[in-house]
Amino acid sequence: MTTGPDLGLTETGGCGCHEADTALPELDARAIPHAIRHATIKGALGSLAPGAGMVLVAPHDPVPLLQQVEAEAPGRYAVEYLARGPEAWRLAFVRS
Repeated sequence: MTTGPDLGLTETGGCGCHEADTALPELDARAIPHAIRHATIKGALGSLAPGAGMVLVAPHDPVPLLQQVEAEAPGRYAVEYLARGPEAWRLAFVRS
C-alpha cells in the first residue's frame, strides 16, 4: 500500500482524517437493490475485523439473511435486535 500525505493514508491504515468514530457504522439495506442486497450485506460483514461491528437497517425482519450468515460462518457474529419494525428493523452485528 502506498502511504503519504498526498493520499491521506497512515501507516496503520485508515483515512488519516483523525476523526474519532466511536459509533458502529450503519448500513441501510433499504437503499440497496433487492437483487444484490444479501451479497452486499454479507460483504460488509465479511470486512469486519474481529471485535468490530456494524448496524444493519433492514426493511423487514432479516431472518433468512441471519440463517445464511450463520450457516456460512457459524458463531462468527453476535447479533442484537435494536429495533423491530414496523418501517425498519435495526440489528447490531459484532464479529467475534
